[in-house]
Amino acid sequence: MDTLDRLLPAIVDPAAPLITYYGPGGERVELSGTTTANWVAKTSNLLIDELEVEPGTRIRLALPTHWQRFVWLLSVWNVGAVVVDHDASIAVTGPDLDADEPVRLATALRPLGGPFIDPPQGFADLAVEVPGQGDHFLALDPPAATWPALDTSDAVATHAELLASARPDSRRLLVEPGSIARDAALIVSACAGRGSLVIDATGEAGAGDGIAAQEDAVSRST
Repeated sequence: MDTLDRLLPAIVDPAAPLITYYGPGGERVELSGTTTANWVAKTSNLLIDELEVEPGTRIRLALPTHWQRFVWLLSVWNVGAVVVDHDASIAVTGPDLDADEPVRLATALRPLGGPFIDPPQGFADLAVEVPGQGDHFLALDPPAATWPALDTSDAVATHAELLASARPDSRRLLVEPGSIARDAALIVSACAGRGSLVIDATGEAGAGDGIAAQEDAVSRST
C-alpha cells in the first residue's frame, strides 16, 4: 500500500468499530470500517461531482477532533486533494463558521450529523449535501504515492511519506482533541494496524477513565 485511498479497502474486519466518538451531553457515535467507508464514498462524490475537486486541490479542515474530521481526512485523500491549514480554495468548518475561502462548507456537529437549525448564509450545510450522494465512489484519477496529502504548520507529507511515518497500531486507542496533523497520523495508524480510535471530546475532567473502561481502550500515552 502506497496511497491513502487504500486504507479503508485494506481493513481486514470492516464490521469492527473504527471510530467511536464521545461528545458533550452524553453523545456517543460509533462508526465501523464499513460505515466510515460509506461516509467517505458519499463525501468523495460530493467533492468530485458537485465541487469539481481536482488532484492537488487544497482543502482546509477547520473541524475539531470529531468523527467528521476523520471522515473528511480520508475523503480528501480519497480524491487526491490535500489537507491544509492555509492557502486553501475550499474550507470545511464547524458551527463557528470560521472560513473565508471561495468555497465554504459547514457542519453543525450535531448528533448523528444533523443539519443546522438555521441554515448558515454563505455556507453549504454538509448534513444536507452529503447524505444524498452515491454510496459508491470510483476514482477516475486515483492518487499517486508522490502526491501531496498534508500541508500544515505541523507536518508536510505525500501519501507515501504519511504512510511510512505512521506506525501501524493495533490498539483501541483513547485520544483527546488534538491537531489535524496528529489526527491524520492517528487514523492512518489505526487503519493500517487493524486498530481503532475512541475520541473523548466530552470536555469533562476525568471522563476519559470511564470511557476507557467502557470501551476497553488504552490511553494514547500508554
